[in-house]
Amino acid sequence: MTDRSPGAFLRSLGPGLITGAADDDPSGIATYSQAGAQFGYSLAWTMFLTLPFMAAIQIVSAVIGWQTEEGLSANIARRLSAPVLYGLVMLLVVANTINIAADLAAMAQSLQLVIDGPALFYAGIFGIVCLVAEVFIPYHRYAGYLKFLTMVLFVYVAAAFSVHIPWGEVALSTFLPALSLKKEYLLTIVAVFGTTISPYLFFWQASQEAEESRLSHRHQFREQSFSDAQAFRHIAADTWTGMIVSNVIAYFIIVTTAATLHAQGVTNIQSAAQAAEALRPIAGELTFALFAAGIIGTGLLAVPVLAGSAAYAVAEAFHIGGSLELPANRALGFYGIVGAATLGGVMLTAVKFDPITMLFWTAVINGIVAVPIMAAMMFVVSGGALVLPRWLKNLGWLATALMAAAALLLLWSSI
Repeated sequence: MTDRSPGAFLRSLGPGLITGAADDDPSGIATYSQAGAQFGYSLAWTMFLTLPFMAAIQIVSAVIGWQTEEGLSANIARRLSAPVLYGLVMLLVVANTINIAADLAAMAQSLQLVIDGPALFYAGIFGIVCLVAEVFIPYHRYAGYLKFLTMVLFVYVAAAFSVHIPWGEVALSTFLPALSLKKEYLLTIVAVFGTTISPYLFFWQASQEAEESRLSHRHQFREQSFSDAQAFRHIAADTWTGMIVSNVIAYFIIVTTAATLHAQGVTNIQSAAQAAEALRPIAGELTFALFAAGIIGTGLLAVPVLAGSAAYAVAEAFHIGGSLELPANRALGFYGIVGAATLGGVMLTAVKFDPITMLFWTAVINGIVAVPIMAAMMFVVSGGALVLPRWLKNLGWLATALMAAAALLLLWSSI
């Protein structure tokens, strides 16, 4: 008899939940905070618009990994020429490394706000902790720790209810938004889309579903005639849960910063840590503490995902064997990529840069790079070899069109 209790459902969640939670990393928090601070509640609608498209494209990537037992790079290589694949993977690695740097810097600055001390030292410690955990803890155990860390995201829901929010005004702006074609507005939309529907999430979930398909308890189900339909329902439930959690948390971050920072005339946020610090005199110590703790917790979740997705993409593109399930001595090249991405991010934290510029343009690059990757994914599943419902394929193509339209709108506004 199937256990349908809430506890059993939570235990069954895996790559989808972790992927959704990793989407709300410190750089994502900075982007959502900037959206709320600069435009108030007027961009809250983006979280509802992106949810079905985000879920659809993540389910597509998950099914690719599950059914083929290979990640995205290996599957895309069959549809695109090698130079194009290498170019996309290179852009992914660059964006991920910058993202890691931004996340580590935000984590370090948040800890510095609480206990003082050198931010660069804290960034290095956080980077080494993430790297050591990823290298020395097998995936099937490490995934459990990552799943536990997703709970930290709910501090942002608590933060929203620790301040006064005019929910009537929020609902009006969410469901009847005042749109604009100004460059700054469109740039922020592309940044929000880019940090919500990010290429590294596609690569991560596809690779983790491949790991699950080969190595986890789901493999036992397959040996017991676990049908494709059952597998799809399991993947869909896991992914929808993760994406709903991701977008609900992002929604509350936008609303909280709009109700506090924007309402007080603070419209320019340089980092996630600055968002937390700006909340202290306006919303009080509790909201500040919740925001700061959430930044550190989400960073510990997101940095391994960013480094791991880069490693899977590069390893498959260049036919380097490796997996997070293997010990380091059996996958030196793979873990070398993980280490290079993580330590590259640590070194970038020592470079003086404009954080908001780096974060925003990383999100914008993600939004633009996502378009050809999403198109390649849809070509992979449209070939007929993979089993997917027609509605999901249609929604996947619509998601690709949405990201393309956002990128074109940005280009049009710039011209």
